[in-house]
Amino acid sequence: MPQLFYGALVTPVSRREYLALPRALLCVSDTGDIAWVAHDVPPSELQDQLARHGLTGEDLDLIELKLGEFLMPGFIDTHTHGPQIPNMGSGQQHELLDWLKEVTFPMEARFSDLNFARQAYESAVRRIVDYGTTTCCYYGTLHLDATKLLADIVHVHGQRAFVGKCNMNRECPDYYVESSAEESISATRALIQHIRSLPPSSPPNSWPLVQPILTPRFAISCTPDLLSSLGTLARSDPQLAIQTHISENANEIAHTKKLFPTEILPNPPPGAGEASERARGTYAGVYDAYGLLRHNTILAHCVHLEAAEIEVIKARNAGVSHCPTSNFNLRSGCAKIGVLLDKGIKVGLGTDVSGGFSPSILRTVQDASICSKVVAMSAPQKPKHRHGHGHGHEREHRHDHELNHELDHECEPECLEHTHGDGHDSRKSFTGHQLPVATLLHLATHGGAEVCGLGGRVGQLEPGRAFDALVVSIRTDAGNPAVWGADLDAEMRVGASGGERGREGGRGKTEKEELEGMLERFLFGGDDRNIRRVYVQGRLIGGKEYTGKL
Repeated sequence: MPQLFYGALVTPVSRREYLALPRALLCVSDTGDIAWVAHDVPPSELQDQLARHGLTGEDLDLIELKLGEFLMPGFIDTHTHGPQIPNMGSGQQHELLDWLKEVTFPMEARFSDLNFARQAYESAVRRIVDYGTTTCCYYGTLHLDATKLLADIVHVHGQRAFVGKCNMNRECPDYYVESSAEESISATRALIQHIRSLPPSSPPNSWPLVQPILTPRFAISCTPDLLSSLGTLARSDPQLAIQTHISENANEIAHTKKLFPTEILPNPPPGAGEASERARGTYAGVYDAYGLLRHNTILAHCVHLEAAEIEVIKARNAGVSHCPTSNFNLRSGCAKIGVLLDKGIKVGLGTDVSGGFSPSILRTVQDASICSKVVAMSAPQKPKHRHGHGHGHEREHRHDHELNHELDHECEPECLEHTHGDGHDSRKSFTGHQLPVATLLHLATHGGAEVCGLGGRVGQLEPGRAFDALVVSIRTDAGNPAVWGADLDAEMRVGASGGERGREGGRGKTEKEELEGMLERFLFGGDDRNIRRVYVQGRLIGGKEYTGKL
C-alpha cells in the first residue's frame, strides 16, 4: 500500500540551495522509493491530487503533518566508531595519539567479549538511529566476530550502513593488535563475505542496506605489506568502499611521514598522473601509492591538508568526512572545508564518536557552522569595493535562482519560488566565509550521500530515490526547551495586537519563510526529541513515535 505524506517538506537542491515546500504531497511506493512529489497542494485540492494518481482512501496510507512538523532527508554520518559509544564524553584532556592509547584502545579491546559487544552495539545503533541517522559509516574493532555482530545488528535495525573491521597490525598496544598482514586480510575477506550474504532487506530492492567497507585504521597502524595487500584487494573489487583517517593531528602527520618515506613507497602505476607524483611524500600520497585513494574512498578529518594532497584527492574523486566536533574536542584544528568545496571535492559530515562526544549529526552541523566562522574570522580581511550606488548590494543579495546555471541539476520553473539560497551570488567562493544553512543542510544529507557513493540514491526527497527521511517536529510538545515551538509562534501571532501581522511590524512571514525558520531552529537547537519518525527505504525504524516493531 502506498504511503503519502502531506505537509511541509525541506530538501537540498545544491550546495547553496534547498527547497522549502509548505504544502507538499509525497508518495512512497511499495518498494520504499519515492514515486512522485507534488510541490504546492492546497488542502482544498488534496483529494483531487490523489484522484489524478488513481488513489482513493481505501488503498493508501495518508499521513498529514501538523503545524510545526516537516519532512526532510535523513542524516548521513560518514564517519563514526561503533565500539567507542560507551566512551562518549571521556578523555577530553588528551590529543589524538594519547587519547588512542589511554582511552580508546582499552575500550575497543573489550569487544573480544561477544556478550559485551552485543549489548554495546545494540545500544549504539539504537541511539544513532533515533538521532535521525539513516545512513552510517561504522568502524568496528579489529575483532572479526564482533564486527560481524555489528553488521547483523545494523541489518536487524533496518539502517543503511557501511561496516568495516579495522586493519591494524602495528603501532598499537600488545593486547590490541593483529599479528600479521595475512591475519588482517583473511579476517577482512571473511567479513566482506558475511555482510554480502545477509538476507535481502524488506521490502526487497536491488540496493543492500548494509555494505562492507575496507577500513585501514590509519596509515600508522598498518605495515607496508598490509597496505599493499589492502590495495590488491581493493583493485580486485572496484565497488568495495574504503574508509580511513588522514591529516587529523600534527603529530600523526609527522609520524606517518617518518614511517613511510618516499623511497619505500610503490612506484605509481602508468597513467597515475601528475597529481600522484606531486603528492608523493605527503600523507595522502601514502594511500595513493598503495591504491587506496579512489572514487569510493572516505577520508576522515582532512584538517591539515597540503595543496598537493587536495589536488590528488580531487583527481581521485575521493570524499571527505568533516568531523568538527572531534577536531575541536581533541584540539586537532579547524578543517578549511570552504577550500575543499571550492575545489569541487565531495564533503559530508561525521560525528567521529568518541573523539566527538555526541552521536548526533545535529551537533556536528552546529560545530561545522562554528568551525567555518572561526576559519572566516581568521582569514585575511579584504577591503570591500563599491561598484556604484546600490550595484554591489544587489549583486551580493540577489537570489541564487537568478543564477540557476550553478545548480547541481535544473529546477522546474514552478519550484523556483520555493527555493532558498544563501543570499549570495552563487559564483562566490566558499573559502574564507561561514557556511550558510543551505550548505550545512547539504553536508548533513546529500553531501554525505555523495561521499558514500549514494548520491543518486539518498540524501534528497525526489522521485526515484529511496525514502530515507525524517519527520521533524518544531512544536512545544516535542519537549525541547532549546527550540521555540512553531505552534506557540502561531498562537502568539493570533493573540497579538493587530492580529496575524502585529508581531511583524506590519509584515507577516510567508509560509515558506516560516518553514525556513523552522529548519534553522531545528539545525541549531534541535535534538532527538524533535525527531518524531525515522524512515529507511520506506520503513519506520526509529524516532520518538517508533514502537519497536519493524
